[in-house]
Amino acid sequence: MNERTVFFLSDQTGVTAETLGHSLLTQFDGQHFRKVTLPFIDSYDKAVEAVDKINSAAKEDKYSPIIFSTLVQDEPRAVVREADGLFLDIFDVFLQPLGDELQQTPTQEAGRAHGMSDVESYMKRIEATNFALANDDGGITRNYEMADVILIGVSRSGKTPTCLYLALQYGVYAANFPITDEEFDSATLPDFLLKQKEKLVGLTIEPSRLQQIRKERRALGRYSSAQQVRYELREAGKIFKKYGIPQIDTTEFSIEEISSRILNSTGVERRVHP
Repeated sequence: MNERTVFFLSDQTGVTAETLGHSLLTQFDGQHFRKVTLPFIDSYDKAVEAVDKINSAAKEDKYSPIIFSTLVQDEPRAVVREADGLFLDIFDVFLQPLGDELQQTPTQEAGRAHGMSDVESYMKRIEATNFALANDDGGITRNYEMADVILIGVSRSGKTPTCLYLALQYGVYAANFPITDEEFDSATLPDFLLKQKEKLVGLTIEPSRLQQIRKERRALGRYSSAQQVRYELREAGKIFKKYGIPQIDTTEFSIEEISSRILNSTGVERRVHP
C-alpha cells in the first residue's frame, strides 16, 4: 500500500510540529503516512539538508510529501519553502494575525515553547514528576495529603502513565494506588485513602481491552484470564459506587484525553500550562 511521507520540521525538539500535525492528519481516514521528524533545523545548512531529504522522498514516493513546520527563523523557513512538497507553516498561519491584534512584532526566537526560558515552570514539572514516581502504585502512602489527585483502579487500567502525564504536562501532583485482592475481600478502601476521599478518581476499562493489555505483559496465568479481569473490574466498580468515587473509562481515550477529563471533573488547577 502506498504511503505518503509526512515531515515535521522544527528548530527545537519537534514536539509542537508533531502534535499539531498529527491532530490534523487524524481527520483523514484511510490514509497511510510515513512520519519523519527533523528537529533542530536552526541554520541555513541544516535547512538545505532537510530539503534534500524531502526532495528524495518526493522522487521515491508516489505522492508529494507533506511538511509541517514550526520554524520561526526567516532564513531556514525560506529554504524549506522551496522543497518539493506541501509546505504548511503552522506558526505563520497564526503569528501574523496575532501580531496585528497585539500590535507587536513576534520575536522569531527559536525554542521558546520547549526551552528553558521559564525555569520556574520547568522546576514545577520536575517536582511533580518526582512526586508521581515516588507515589506510584501505592509504594508510599504517607504523602497523599500533598497530592492534587489520587488515581485508583485495578492493575493496568492506566494509572501510572496518566499520573506521569499530569505531572510532566501540567505540574499536577498525582499519586496512584492499585485496588487488589485485599480491597476486594474487604469491600473497603484503606483509611489513608478515605481520608483523602475528595481527591480520589477511579479508572475503569472494558474487560476485553484490559485482558488484551495484561496478555502483553503476562500472557499465561490467572492475571490475564477473562474471568479474573471481569471479577476485578466488577469488584472495583462496587467500591467506586460504595464511596461515590467519580469514574473515568479509559478504554477509548488517549492519556491526553484521560488527563483532561480528570482535570475537568475534579477542578484541579494546573500549576503550569503547556
